[in-house]
Amino acid sequence: MKKLLFGALILSFMSACNSDNISNQEEASQDVSTSSGMPASKRACPSDLIREKALKSDPALRAKFEANELQSENFLRDLSMGKVLADGTVEIPVVFNVIYNTAAQNVSDARIAEQIAVLNADYGATNSDINKIPAAFQPSAAGNVKISFKLVATNRKQSTKTAWRSDLEEMKKATTGGINATDPTKNMNIWVVNSILDENNQPGTLGYAYYPESAGLWYDGLVIGYQYIGKTGASAPFNLGRTVTHEVGHYLNLPHLWGSSNAGCQTDYSNDTPTSPGPNYGTPSYPLNRTCGGVSRSQMFMNYMDYVDDKAMFMFSANQKTRMQAVVAAAGPRAGLR
Repeated sequence: MKKLLFGALILSFMSACNSDNISNQEEASQDVSTSSGMPASKRACPSDLIREKALKSDPALRAKFEANELQSENFLRDLSMGKVLADGTVEIPVVFNVIYNTAAQNVSDARIAEQIAVLNADYGATNSDINKIPAAFQPSAAGNVKISFKLVATNRKQSTKTAWRSDLEEMKKATTGGINATDPTKNMNIWVVNSILDENNQPGTLGYAYYPESAGLWYDGLVIGYQYIGKTGASAPFNLGRTVTHEVGHYLNLPHLWGSSNAGCQTDYSNDTPTSPGPNYGTPSYPLNRTCGGVSRSQMFMNYMDYVDDKAMFMFSANQKTRMQAVVAAAGPRAGLR
């Protein structure tokens, strides 16, 4: 969008110059020929003079100009830094913070590379199972979300801790045995740990993430169990890297399909995902109908924001795509990732 606006701005000035050149050349030629009989010897384009006069006399126009210039500067900066790719894709820098107790928990660079590849495939709609989307949901499929991911750093630290509580966030502070985030305003931090416990010290959490309202805070990012990173050596049935795909969805402002409440049948703010009474598990067969408010609906259980096994999820919806793009837009809460 920024590229289009910038292009439109330049095009408008080019058009103004061209039209002014034509009319002014004619007028200048007439004036010169009237006074001296000689054609003009050089081109004159008054667009800048016209613009300068208008900006001085119209504060609202001045404000729009300044906003457009800032937008153009940001776009050019992002383009020069490689954060906005040529096709308009926003590329998010990713930092992995691996905290392990045993050597087996110290996930390899190869598995981290696999995970980045999974994210790029799932968000770019190049995943090999995307052809499994049911015909009824194909019109609402997101296609390429235009968000990609690039690994910029991997930090590692051995710890004596055998588990980490999700409510304490100790894995995110060096003073409590963890690893401090790498500038969370500009990077998506992913902490990989040996085990995640809930606030009641119960295991079973695959991963979690913070929504955009936490953008830039010291604890912002994702936490994932080491068993669910990448594919090679990952634990079935969550061994295709889609725990991270799911959690990145939250990071980019996507709730679960049944809403942010465990009550179910709540909005997920995407009107192209069927209302759901709660999570689906395992590998359901399509169609799967469930009821909310007395209405039975076919469930989009293959959506990345459900709870099915990795091999049973393979799509985002178009409205989900829009929500995620809004988060990383120039005025979005995670604009710093650009």
